[in-house]
Amino acid sequence: MSKAFISQVIQDSASLTGTAANRAATDLITAIVKELKKTGKFTLPSFGTFSVRKTKARKGLNPRTGEPIKVKAGKTVRFKASPTLKKAV
Repeated sequence: MSKAFISQVIQDSASLTGTAANRAATDLITAIVKELKKTGKFTLPSFGTFSVRKTKARKGLNPRTGEPIKVKAGKTVRFKASPTLKKAV
């Protein structure tokens, strides 16, 4: 799914112009990111839950050279599908 797809769905369902639908899609994505930064969790009922998880520092391998490298600790976003979505798919 892309931002263009989201914009098209908003445009078709709300009878908006392309510019207004694109702005609405941008605002939606921005709101989701803000909520993830603020609380670390975002739930769309009947769809699923996005959550932020911390990752530990670890050792990895450079795929080109096979040389060991250090991967820094960081954060990643995880998604867990709701039972409703699982049944629908």
